[in-house]
Amino acid sequence: MTTFLSRLLRRPGSSAATWIEIDDLRRHLDANEPAVPIDVRQPEEFTAPPGHLPGAINVPLAELSGRIAEVSAHQKPIVLVCKTDRRSARVAEILIAAGVPDVSILRGGTDGWHERGLPLD
Repeated sequence: MTTFLSRLLRRPGSSAATWIEIDDLRRHLDANEPAVPIDVRQPEEFTAPPGHLPGAINVPLAELSGRIAEVSAHQKPIVLVCKTDRRSARVAEILIAAGVPDVSILRGGTDGWHERGLPLD
């Protein structure tokens, strides 16, 4: 309900997070296209098997409010990642409300990435 209301109340012309499919992100990363994968899971999840996306930066949801400036400073498209994609979607709303541009959510998260047999660190 909150997500639906936030979409209804979003100002015209404001940006919205997009969803990126696993295969599309893999192609972008393989082509060295600029993107910053940000994993919003807790540190113990980030380091536990099966791992995290190569090059991902861990910014846990619980720490997000104090690290928005850090996320925004990357000046590259942000791809939010979590185990599935639920936390990433919540983080996307927070970042967009804070004015962070070019935010995407990895559909399926690390679970989907792992299921495809793609490399994790």
